[in-house]
Amino acid sequence: MKSVVKQEVLALNGDEAVAFAAKQSDVDVVAAYPITPQTIIVERFSEYVANGEVETEFVCTESEHSALTACLAASVTGARAFTASASAGLALMHEMLFVTSGCRAPVVMAIANRALSAPLNIHGDHSDTMTERDSGWIQIYVENAQEAYDSVIQAFKIAENTDVLLPVIVGLDGFTLSHTLENVHVLSDDAVKRFVGTRKFINVTNHEGRTVPFKLDPDNPTSMGPIALPNYYFEFKRQQEEAMKNALKVIQDVNKEYAEISGRSYGDGLVDAYYVEDAEVAIVCLGSTAGTVKAVVDELRAEGVKAGLLRIRTFRPLPVERIVDTLKNAKAVAVMDRSMSFGGNGGPVFHEVRHALYDADKHPYIVNYIYGLGGRDTSPMQIRKIYEDLQKILRIKRVETRVQYLGLRE
Repeated sequence: MKSVVKQEVLALNGDEAVAFAAKQSDVDVVAAYPITPQTIIVERFSEYVANGEVETEFVCTESEHSALTACLAASVTGARAFTASASAGLALMHEMLFVTSGCRAPVVMAIANRALSAPLNIHGDHSDTMTERDSGWIQIYVENAQEAYDSVIQAFKIAENTDVLLPVIVGLDGFTLSHTLENVHVLSDDAVKRFVGTRKFINVTNHEGRTVPFKLDPDNPTSMGPIALPNYYFEFKRQQEEAMKNALKVIQDVNKEYAEISGRSYGDGLVDAYYVEDAEVAIVCLGSTAGTVKAVVDELRAEGVKAGLLRIRTFRPLPVERIVDTLKNAKAVAVMDRSMSFGGNGGPVFHEVRHALYDADKHPYIVNYIYGLGGRDTSPMQIRKIYEDLQKILRIKRVETRVQYLGLRE
């Protein structure tokens, strides 16, 4: 690892890495309500506040709905706002997720991904954030605690870019990452503050015809999020879509700029490819599972099997062109989903990757594996079985079962 600026190595779990990154990002307001497995994030941050290590207003709310509402209110007045949640907490925020993105408030939220009830389960899968994939938030999924730290810092710079102005979710797998201790290379406080910078505001014309900064300010009255009926609502939504498209380039630029000071980058910021250029059989996945898949790819490559991995780091906006280009040489692809779309003929990642490949010049065989729901472990042997299945598909030249369930008792 090339380190451009001096860094310190700390032993942090994923939640602590997130909290440390938020602390260094000069956040003005943190509003939160505790829920496993994200509680450590806001506990650590409350300690920073109590110890006088940050000048942040910490708001303990009575629910997650109120936590995001408080962050939204702070953000539209020009403050830098952060929160964290998981599972049922994120579900309770559902209404405010859409309000926040619709108000173009660049709130950053860490999600320690966890299963949704019922039955009650506190362990990790992607059911919570996948349910919110169309809420207008950028979604970044990380592979380890180091990437959780780096991605939270990057998230503020992405969200607050004036060509984007959209909220960002950074997802880390519950317990697998949130509670696992790792060595994390951290930048100095000054380096992070210089990288993130201060919020900048676009100018808009207010109701008095004056040009004012786009924020709520008593000296420059304006309004945000008022009623918009059929004559205007559609245009607001179209602008959000354009901002998502702009985010594709901004995420890549921020990933590159961050690499220049830290020595670390994650693919191009959108996708992270591992031996996939010449791969005949490839797996597509999100999050911490990529670490296990990489180990299996290394074993298979040593055996002469052309295996590869495509980790989708940014799921929203979906990097369609990068997915198509990266998988252009693959002959058989398995998409791993850590959530279900009940009755949808496959998981959400499978749907979107298959959709992206529809317009490709060459179409690989493509199958879906639902796995790891409720925190169930996925072993290297199970990953190896997926690659063996893909090799069989190439031999028999057809897909026998489109959607499969990995590690399930049936």
